[in-house]
Amino acid sequence: MQYQSITSVLLVEQIEPSLFFWVGRLGFTKVAEVHEGDALGFVILAKDGVQIMYQTYDSVKKDTPAILDHMDMAASRSAVYIKISDIDWIEKHLDGVDIIFPKRKAFYGATEISVREPAGHIITFAAFLDTQAEESNY
Repeated sequence: MQYQSITSVLLVEQIEPSLFFWVGRLGFTKVAEVHEGDALGFVILAKDGVQIMYQTYDSVKKDTPAILDHMDMAASRSAVYIKISDIDWIEKHLDGVDIIFPKRKAFYGATEISVREPAGHIITFAAFLDTQAEESNY
């Protein structure tokens, strides 16, 4: 058995405020969406073989309400770590975004930038110059 991918599902009050961050700034494409009335209830965003999903709390309440019984919605936030090939490209597209920490060199060889996206989730972008160094540090 092999794990083939992990896709984060970020739960939010509203999806629309996060779309410009991913689509407008970072070049992702909306590949699937489910509407809840006049707003989005679920969306899949993709670029370069990676995906991220958003789902509203209202959508979860309708689909799988037991999940919310185990969450503190006011305190629940997610952090997502995304390996990328070009940290400079990412950095150029973050004007006006809440930067958690600016570009830095991590002890395990990655160059990283961490931001808070519009729904409050922490997104860390990481680029590795040497794949062997990356593999030996995990």
